[in-house]
Amino acid sequence: MFLIRKYQASDCAELAELFYTTVHTANAKDYSKEQLDAWAPLTRNLKEWNRSFEKHISFVAVENKQIVGFGDIDKTSYLDRLFVLPDYQRMGIGTAICIKLEEAVQVTLPSAQNPSLKKEATGS
Repeated sequence: MFLIRKYQASDCAELAELFYTTVHTANAKDYSKEQLDAWAPLTRNLKEWNRSFEKHISFVAVENKQIVGFGDIDKTSYLDRLFVLPDYQRMGIGTAICIKLEEAVQVTLPSAQNPSLKKEATGS
């Protein structure tokens, strides 16, 4: 069973590896090696990546002490990244991360930007 928790800076290197592995495995039949390398290069600037995770609302999925998926969303509700290791796909992990991200971003949005909160506030 997996659990969803908030991103921590110490997760960054593992997320970069997960991202690379997922892109290069799950998408290998649809993209050329050059396209995959452009999308997910072997090396990443971890300081920049960490900054982007910390700037966004970010969660990771963990199973048996291994991160198996992650996602992040900005404060305008833009879903930036959502990746799950190939061996863990189709188990509800991506859905669970999305639900957690959507719940978290609703709390941060003013009611005028958030239709569900606006509906509650007006009683409609």
